[in-house]
Amino acid sequence: MKKFWPILVLGFVGFVTSFGAHIVAVNLPTYAEQIGVGVAMIGLLISVYDLAEIVAKPLFGAFADRQGMKQTMLSGIALFTLASLAYLFVDPRLLLLIRFLQGLGAAALSAVSVAMVGAYITKEKGKAYGIYNSIKGAGYIISPIIGGAIVLQSKFSSIFLAAAVVGAIAFGLSLLLPKPELEVKNVLADEDDDFSFHGFFAVFRQPNLWPWYIVTVVNMFFVGILFGFLPVRIYALGYNPVVSGLLLSAVAASYLLIQPFAGILADRSSPALTIRIGLLLAGVCIVLAPFVDGFSLLIVSILAGFGVGTVWTNTDALISDLAQAGKLGTTMGAAGSFKEFGDMLGPLLIGVVSQALGLTTGFVVCGILGLLSVILISNRRTLVTVIN
Repeated sequence: MKKFWPILVLGFVGFVTSFGAHIVAVNLPTYAEQIGVGVAMIGLLISVYDLAEIVAKPLFGAFADRQGMKQTMLSGIALFTLASLAYLFVDPRLLLLIRFLQGLGAAALSAVSVAMVGAYITKEKGKAYGIYNSIKGAGYIISPIIGGAIVLQSKFSSIFLAAAVVGAIAFGLSLLLPKPELEVKNVLADEDDDFSFHGFFAVFRQPNLWPWYIVTVVNMFFVGILFGFLPVRIYALGYNPVVSGLLLSAVAASYLLIQPFAGILADRSSPALTIRIGLLLAGVCIVLAPFVDGFSLLIVSILAGFGVGTVWTNTDALISDLAQAGKLGTTMGAAGSFKEFGDMLGPLLIGVVSQALGLTTGFVVCGILGLLSVILISNRRTLVTVIN
């Protein structure tokens, strides 16, 4: 277990973005009520964070391949922390800009930390990514509880101070990380190879990666809806912030706890069937979410968390294995962009549909669209070939 200690630190770095993103997201209904905006703006505020990550993740990944992973990750943590602190001193109506800046910082720290897992651990990658994702995913559990308590006892802006404190701790811990051996080898092998756009875009043209990019988009489409608009559903039911936080934390726990087991499974067998079952389970539960409440809503949401968590770790491990030598940061950054695209698309689409046709219709339409995508993915010959 000693060789996995850098993964624990990297997991906490990943925790920074899950905590920082969702401590804000789950409390946006309160912000919307205070400022006087609708559900479409909630979707936009969630999506702009992901938009920044879509654009920046592959760029930061490529930069990390050329200039060093640790330095790039530290820069991202610093940007995220400073952006979080800035909200305390600006007009609350500038939240959209703050979320974009937070997203840029998160792009660097998230893309590079997940790539560094593959750089530190060349065997048992499923286990390593399971550990990383379980720690990172703890942000989904802790942030609703802490965020709900802060908003209840203080004010909305205080949650940004909490995000900044977490970022500062991660920065300090990251200073202790050694240089990955794999990164040293790649730098020595490619020290005369300057950055080129041809090399940068090559990772987007690898045919064996595209099936996994598609899987990532669909799964994150579900994640964006589950963690972005389930709080809106709960808020509509009239639950107070503490009850809402506890319910969302229970859902996040299902997503979190399944990942180490899914990672071990990825080391031992083909994840094809597991991935398809996970996506189908999440899609069906999203369709059911607006028709249940109380304990039934809790069960449906937990099952959705099991589904998306199962897919998450397996795709991370497989994409890392498929990365070409010297392109680990760029490849994981590209995968991160597709991940954030799906995470952005979910809240944005359900926000627009819900604004026009109601929240129930928004859940149903988005759940069905995701399920249709699962059918298309399952029928792709290339997907079966790569997985098996």
